[in-house]
Amino acid sequence: TRFDGSDLGKTESLFTVGNGYLGLRGNYSESRDAHLDGTFINGFHETWPISHAEEAYGFARIGQTIVNVPDPKVIRLYVDDEPLQVSTADLLEYERALDFRTGVLDRELLWRTPGGKRVRIRSTRMVPLEQRHLAIITFEVTLLDQRASLAISSQLVNRQDEQREEIPLDQSGGGTADPRRAEQFDRRVLEPRIHAADPETGRVSLGYRTAQSGMTVGVVADHLLETEASYAMEVHAEEDLAKAIYRVAAEPGVPVRLTKLVSFHTAESVPPRELIDRCERTLARTREEGVAHQFEAQRAWLDEFWARADVEVAGQPAVQQAIRWNLFSILQASARAEGQGIAAKGVSGSGYGGHYFWDTEIYVMPFLTYTMPWAARNALRFRYNLLDSARSRARELSQKGALFPWRTINGQEASAYYAAGTAQYHIDADVAYALSQYVGATRDEEFLAHEAVDIFVETARMWADLGFWRDETRRTFHIHGVTGPDEYTTVVNDNLYTNVLARFNLRRAARAVWELERDDPPAYADLVRRTGLAPDEPDEWAACADGMSIPFDSFLGIHPQDAHFLEREMWDLENTPLDKRPLLLHYHPLVIYRFQVLKQADVVLALFLQGEDFTAEQKRADFEYYDPITTGDSTLSAVVQSIVAAEVGYHELALRYFHSALFVDLDDRHNNTADGVHVASTGGVWNALVAGFGGFRDRGSGGGDQQWLLDPRLPEEWTSLVYRLTLHGTRVRVTVRRSELELYVEHGEGPLTFSVRGEPVKVAAGAPVVVPLEHQGPRLDGEPPYPAGIQRADGTVISAIVPSGD
Repeated sequence: TRFDGSDLGKTESLFTVGNGYLGLRGNYSESRDAHLDGTFINGFHETWPISHAEEAYGFARIGQTIVNVPDPKVIRLYVDDEPLQVSTADLLEYERALDFRTGVLDRELLWRTPGGKRVRIRSTRMVPLEQRHLAIITFEVTLLDQRASLAISSQLVNRQDEQREEIPLDQSGGGTADPRRAEQFDRRVLEPRIHAADPETGRVSLGYRTAQSGMTVGVVADHLLETEASYAMEVHAEEDLAKAIYRVAAEPGVPVRLTKLVSFHTAESVPPRELIDRCERTLARTREEGVAHQFEAQRAWLDEFWARADVEVAGQPAVQQAIRWNLFSILQASARAEGQGIAAKGVSGSGYGGHYFWDTEIYVMPFLTYTMPWAARNALRFRYNLLDSARSRARELSQKGALFPWRTINGQEASAYYAAGTAQYHIDADVAYALSQYVGATRDEEFLAHEAVDIFVETARMWADLGFWRDETRRTFHIHGVTGPDEYTTVVNDNLYTNVLARFNLRRAARAVWELERDDPPAYADLVRRTGLAPDEPDEWAACADGMSIPFDSFLGIHPQDAHFLEREMWDLENTPLDKRPLLLHYHPLVIYRFQVLKQADVVLALFLQGEDFTAEQKRADFEYYDPITTGDSTLSAVVQSIVAAEVGYHELALRYFHSALFVDLDDRHNNTADGVHVASTGGVWNALVAGFGGFRDRGSGGGDQQWLLDPRLPEEWTSLVYRLTLHGTRVRVTVRRSELELYVEHGEGPLTFSVRGEPVKVAAGAPVVVPLEHQGPRLDGEPPYPAGIQRADGTVISAIVPSGD
């Protein structure tokens, strides 16, 4: 409700509108006050050679960075030749709002011009979910008391050459570039190919080709001015600027409304002229349907989305609004990704270079699988389409099978720092886990049999080849030289998370092949033809899984994060100043790697994803050991800590971790929301609600008998929690109250069977089921019994200090 120049970057990310393909940052229309004027298209990137200080075989060679495409948001207003600039304007009223029901960003101002005239300005911005390649912007001006001369300049601006800058240093001045930010180019990226303006219609166009990757983009904007006042129009186009200017003799009380329809199309190599043609066809269809229809369709689309995906917490309005912003952000990052992955920042910013990580499979895919299964299928098909590149990468690293890149846009590994990047082989198991979860929830056997099973085969091959057998007290299978999710401990032996998920991957792949051979011999024959599968390979995978080494320390009663983790010195977090966080920006990696200190949940994440592999006592002990040495420097950590804290009984701590995750971007808790929304964290918020407090577990994703478990852990402050799950085509609403759980089929027939705290419960259409809840499992007061001298991840500190080397 007021302009604040200090939070421009944050609000630009928070007020982004997008659909998974196209994203418009929440910049002001006037484009004079901005942190980063950003318009991003999923997957549209430039490549560049990675320069290593010292070369070695197999290092990543080609970097990829998302490109800021021409900006269509710019609409500048002049009243009696005085420009509107929000930061210096005399604003009598101001409000900007993003409506999750309509997907529309709305801004309304009352401006008193330097000449004393009052002018009301209202603008809207929408990126439709129904039309993938479209954006609709409106800009309405009304004089309230005196006539005036108006000029409205609607522009397409390619401003890449205005944004050449060095990667900024961290805020402490320590001299370390922040690896979470995108690389900057010292050369022109978008090479002009087309610029045009039509003086009859007001249509303007720009087309470009990227200098190295060869990708192409076309953008076309149509204009419609509605007013009873007299006006004149002129258009202009040059290589990096195309604009339509309207000069209006405005009268008091007579609105002047400009509607701007914008279409973007991109391709890997299609000439820009053809993309411009596609844009024009999109705009022609939009005009035929009518602008009003686009807003109606958007509302209908979102009505259906919220019916499937809403999560409701009664009596907690701030929490409720924040939940819905997080869910809306997942939607905007994924709904129309179609053919591309889901980037770490979605289409809200350039952070992490626009790359796709394992975050999608572990944090975002559960939401898509259980609420928007068609979007989950698209995301998995994107991984399938990268399988040949993953096979090539595996060969480059002397492995069989396939190795998916740690970070990528085009399928090639783009991580220049292999220790915390390429060594995270667990991404193969993460992809297999998400695939298995999707198939179990949807019964999409056709996708599994004809495409996705190839992922199981090639990832299992990689694990069987990467690991090795060793005979000690018993014959065990080991995986060495890898990095788990915790990037503060790299290139280790027998990382617990990696081994546990690899074991799952191997077993699931073997089961998938055996079931295909039994149930669909022609599809099995096609699989053998495509992959060269040998008859004994599934048996080998099963044996590797059964022999997998799972580190366990019987003295401490915990699972070491890796074979040598407990040999390291404990980091003195208590005496580490908060201005030295995150550690990665202030300490050399070798310093961090020598200590027991975690960037994010690692073992604890394994406890969540493969909970059936651990006893309740082991989960409690592992959580109590690792929670106090987890810094939470990653936004991926708090959600997992919340889920497991709720399960093992630390309910107050679970709620605090949940709030930390819920407001990661809304409160800018990691000081980098300006680079874009943390999409994985938004997905993690849904997981924390549904799996943490809602107690949902899917134990059928391993390919065995389907088991959907419900064991809720409602926070004391909450009276109820409502969420939805779509399983086998049936949508069921789960309502958790203090003393009961209700299951109700909202869509579909069912029946579905759940295990509610060990008791089978069947629910079908028209017959809601209420199950009494006598207790919520163990509930512990206060905090885990942390060892003295350890700082908790939420920043509070235990007083004593652990002696060095203890």
